[in-house]
Amino acid sequence: MKLDIYQIDAFAEKQFEGNPAAVVPLDEWLPDTVMQAVAEENNLAETAFFVPSESGYHIRWFTPNKEVKLCGHATLASAYVLFNILGCNEKVLSFESLSGVLLVSKAANLLTLDFPVQPPEACSTPAPLTAGLGEAPLECLKHDDYVAVFESEEDVLSITPNHEALRQLDLRGVIATAPSSEFDFVARFFAPKFGIPEDPVTGSAYTQLIPYWSSKLDKLQLQAKQVSSRGGKLLCELKGDRVLISGSAVTYMAGSIEIKI
Repeated sequence: MKLDIYQIDAFAEKQFEGNPAAVVPLDEWLPDTVMQAVAEENNLAETAFFVPSESGYHIRWFTPNKEVKLCGHATLASAYVLFNILGCNEKVLSFESLSGVLLVSKAANLLTLDFPVQPPEACSTPAPLTAGLGEAPLECLKHDDYVAVFESEEDVLSITPNHEALRQLDLRGVIATAPSSEFDFVARFFAPKFGIPEDPVTGSAYTQLIPYWSSKLDKLQLQAKQVSSRGGKLLCELKGDRVLISGSAVTYMAGSIEIKI
């Protein structure tokens, strides 16, 4: 079986920025074990697979070691492939997923994810989180991930994560965040339990970060930067029970894979 595969740098204005994702369009689902094996072989934070559905597309995402319920950058990458490579003419793409219906629109070179909001709730700081980040945060909250709020951008930049400690946490990962002088806030994301030591840009994290920072800063529209080594900029808006997350993407690679099943 021969399949097309694309590697897209999401939340990037040029190659080698943002977060690379693999995208594999399908006519019908492959066995889960095969999709997981492809994701492991790709060894990227996420590999996205999508198939046509009655309302648009059905999308699934796999890290190198497991399937996840929500992924922003690989959804943005999939929409980029549909809009820019496969020639889809729809104004808005609809993806059915384990997290409900996700919408993606395009305006010029900007793609906008329309995701459900996931407000984090205050919680006590787990000991493995403090050990994993090297310092206790000012605040700790949680939803799909722990959100560790620090005083300054420098505090976030200076983190040298202890991945063994972070692997002990019960949630997907940890978002370290702080206010910024150039942007509204910055963030980093660590999910070693899911095979992702540090994710370059994590779209789904902003479904948790935007409601938090919107409340703190009393703003509905926010500019953020994920300050990983590759880095990525995001334009975000809180809109009721949805979060709009916008960014650019570029093609790094287009090819094919041959699978024997």
